[in-house]
Amino acid sequence: MGMNGSTMLEPLRQGLPPLDPAAVSDAASCSLPARYEAVGDARRFTRRTLDQWELSDHFDDICLVVSELVTNALRHAMPAHGAHCAEQNPPVRLHLMRWTGRLVCAVRDPSQESPVARDSDDFSAESGRGLFLVDSFSDSWGWHPMAGTLGGKVVWALFRLRPHTGPATASAE
Repeated sequence: MGMNGSTMLEPLRQGLPPLDPAAVSDAASCSLPARYEAVGDARRFTRRTLDQWELSDHFDDICLVVSELVTNALRHAMPAHGAHCAEQNPPVRLHLMRWTGRLVCAVRDPSQESPVARDSDDFSAESGRGLFLVDSFSDSWGWHPMAGTLGGKVVWALFRLRPHTGPATASAE
């Protein structure tokens, strides 16, 4: 990823019509505490939201990516005093936004540091494959720094919502 906002957001635009923020058909978000148990909360929130939007058939890939993004935010972006900050202002926030044909998962955290994808060649490693999985299961991903008083950054992943097709039917010859 590049180091400026337009480069970091470019994958969000590739091969798709422009995103009009006013054209979001559905959006949901939740605050997450600075605890690893929040990953389970994020999965449950994602399940409920996708069920409401009738997108349950996309749950597995989206949930995996949400889990990785939230885990990375908790593991790498939280200050040492994260639990104390969480009482005043939840430091991690999950956003799900749906447009016709695409869904974006975005996780906001308090760190200014860019996410770093580690070498994905060592599949026996105990950790370090999160962004490789995000890249593998989403159609694109990126990040951008927050502006104004919020600070921190947002790491996002985009999913193209392909229409669900039922089982193939055999044609009579």
